[in-house]
Amino acid sequence: MKTIQHSSHPRPVINQAESNSSLWVGHLQTDPTNHLAGQTFTCPSGGMLDNIQIYSAAVQYPGEVTLTLHEFDAVAKKWGPAIADSVMMIEKNDTAKWIRFALPVTPLQQGANYGFRLQTNNALVAIGEAAAGNKQPFTGHEWSADSKDQNGHFFSYFSLAFKVELCA
Repeated sequence: MKTIQHSSHPRPVINQAESNSSLWVGHLQTDPTNHLAGQTFTCPSGGMLDNIQIYSAAVQYPGEVTLTLHEFDAVAKKWGPAIADSVMMIEKNDTAKWIRFALPVTPLQQGANYGFRLQTNNALVAIGEAAAGNKQPFTGHEWSADSKDQNGHFFSYFSLAFKVELCA
């Protein structure tokens, strides 16, 4: 049996911290349409997933936000089943903060495609995002959907503000 040593300190392997816009997750209390958001990425190195962080640009209504991690088929643009999830209570004072979704130890493979999705039934949170404009497009795709169109749409010139941390 081979023993693999893992570092107990997570290190960021993807860090897209730029934010010049925002994408709303949740719904207005007067509108039953629930908005979802997500981001795909290619894992640049293998390791054990520790957490994913998202930047909360604004909190209109506090509540529970669920992050689910999926394997992602980048060619067909299809989400695989959830392989990990985390639920965080987002408060009004979480505006302009990085929210850390601690995840169960989950192995990620170098070069494999993954994605995470954010949803909530009772909150309304603006997630920081970057719009590329004339710059080099981002790797991976931002995903936006709602309860009326759960397939949603993928965008290469937008990216959520997020960090993925692994233990080596």
